[in-house]
Amino acid sequence: MKFLNINYLLIIFVSCIYSACESDDVQKLDKRDWKLTWSDEFEGVKDQAPDPKKWTYDLGTGQNGWGNGEYQTYTNRPENVSLDGQGHLVITARNQPFGGANFSSGRLKTQGLFAQKYGRFEAKIQTPYGPGIWPAFWMVGENVSQAGWPQCGEIDILEIRGQNPGTVIGSLHGPGYSGGGAVNRSYSLINGRFDTDFNLYAVEWNEEKIDFLVNDYLYGRITKKDVPGEWVYDQPFFMILNVAVGGNFVGFPTNQTPFPQSMIVDYVRVYQ
Repeated sequence: MKFLNINYLLIIFVSCIYSACESDDVQKLDKRDWKLTWSDEFEGVKDQAPDPKKWTYDLGTGQNGWGNGEYQTYTNRPENVSLDGQGHLVITARNQPFGGANFSSGRLKTQGLFAQKYGRFEAKIQTPYGPGIWPAFWMVGENVSQAGWPQCGEIDILEIRGQNPGTVIGSLHGPGYSGGGAVNRSYSLINGRFDTDFNLYAVEWNEEKIDFLVNDYLYGRITKKDVPGEWVYDQPFFMILNVAVGGNFVGFPTNQTPFPQSMIVDYVRVYQ
């Protein structure tokens, strides 16, 4: 199996420790016959921009650091976002002043180009690391411009604090449970790190629940009854990939934070 490596085995072992091997009920996944509806394999020449028919950008510093107190300027420069010529998208955070901020990075999204309600959303990613580095693969409700956040809903498929590269976090943000009050599930490796290799991060989502998976192992499930507010995950969501520098979630980079730091994406695929 492509992902049957030591980290994958550690994931299974840790799950048994944290859940006392009570995963039988949780692991009863719905019978699935997924059909691919959208994908990007990031084929192209080195330093080429990602497909503009599939991706657009958030640019600049945003309001209050994109609402999170982030320290970077997001750009569309090849130094921050480009293909590597080997079938990967590379988003690179750099310790260099740009656009009024001390750091630069990239944030891509499918807003206005692709959104889907329900299904499986997955990406094979090698994450960056280091204090103050914040890689993410996430989704926002298509009605964000009308409803605003968090009423539109947010599904975080992958978030990692760079100072803790062995723990992945999946979260839901909605009305009454956003920011520090988000409903989340986390998963840790024993003496392992997610940044040392590619891993497959995914959610499987229907009208009643959202499942969070790493390398096709279900580590968390959030259902309607688990959220202390309105369930707003009944509309199409678009996808976002980014690497933030600093912010409320991870804090400021330190002398132990190596730069540049890159999130390398092998592919993104969506199924229904």
